[in-house]
Amino acid sequence: MNSLEMRNRTKKFSLDILELLEILPNSKTFKLIENQLGRAALSVSANYRVVSRAKSSNDFINKLKIVEEECDECTFFLEILLEKTVNHKDLIQRLLNEANEILAIIVASIKSARNNKS
Repeated sequence: MNSLEMRNRTKKFSLDILELLEILPNSKTFKLIENQLGRAALSVSANYRVVSRAKSSNDFINKLKIVEEECDECTFFLEILLEKTVNHKDLIQRLLNEANEILAIIVASIKSARNNKS
C-alpha cells in the first residue's frame, strides 16, 4: 500500500468512526467515549497526513509513532464500545478490525523505517 492509499484509508477510517458516533446512544457514558474516540480517530488521519512532511528519518518515525498511539487508543475505545453496547456490534467490530489492520501497517512501517535508518 502506498502513502496516498494509506492516507485515504486513514481518512475513511476517521469518517466511518464519525458515522458510528452519530448513532450511539445519548448518555453520559457514551458521550465520554464518543469524545475520546472521535478525537483519536481524527488524529489518526490528521497525523498520518503530516508523516509525508517529515524532515528526517527520526522525524518520520516520531510522526508514525503518534499515529500508532492514536490508533491504539481507537482500538481501546472500540473494545469498550463492544462491551458497553447491545446495538451496532457488527459495525463496531468491523471498525475494530480496520483499526487493528491500520495499526499493524503503521507498526510495520516504523520497523522498516528503523531498519532503513541503520
